[in-house]
Amino acid sequence: MIIFINGAINSGKSTIAKLITNKLGKTANIEVDKIRDFVDWMSLEESIPLNLKNTVDLIKNFVDFGLSVVVPYPLSQKNYNYFVEKLGEINTKIWVFTLAPKLEKVLLNRGSRELDDWEVQRIKHHYEIGIHNPKFGQIIDNSDQSPEETLEIILNFINKI
Repeated sequence: MIIFINGAINSGKSTIAKLITNKLGKTANIEVDKIRDFVDWMSLEESIPLNLKNTVDLIKNFVDFGLSVVVPYPLSQKNYNYFVEKLGEINTKIWVFTLAPKLEKVLLNRGSRELDDWEVQRIKHHYEIGIHNPKFGQIIDNSDQSPEETLEIILNFINKI
């Protein structure tokens, strides 16, 4: 199975992806930001198409080896459509869960993370373009939940099928 964890910066995507990976076993966690590190000399906007293509290739490779995959990444409608199209040939279930804490919560320093000015502006941008409220997948308001509670909600959705 392939699980996308969507949401703005600081919404809990990486934390939840790690919890899912640990809980499910035989699961790869693809952090797209780490893929971007290979070409960190490129601007963010310039590197996105390359990072998404590399992510698709990694997903396919892991699935070919019998692994499930978790991808924490902010998905616009365009990026969601891209992944669905490119992964359509894979015979495995694709899940999308959007973490959508209230804006005032996601703008706080959560856990050990301290937001810089760029991240604050990027969070506001993500909320302006609707990353937290897409027309695809399941939306989870994790404003007042522990990561473990959010994990349980996701696992309950997955286990219903």
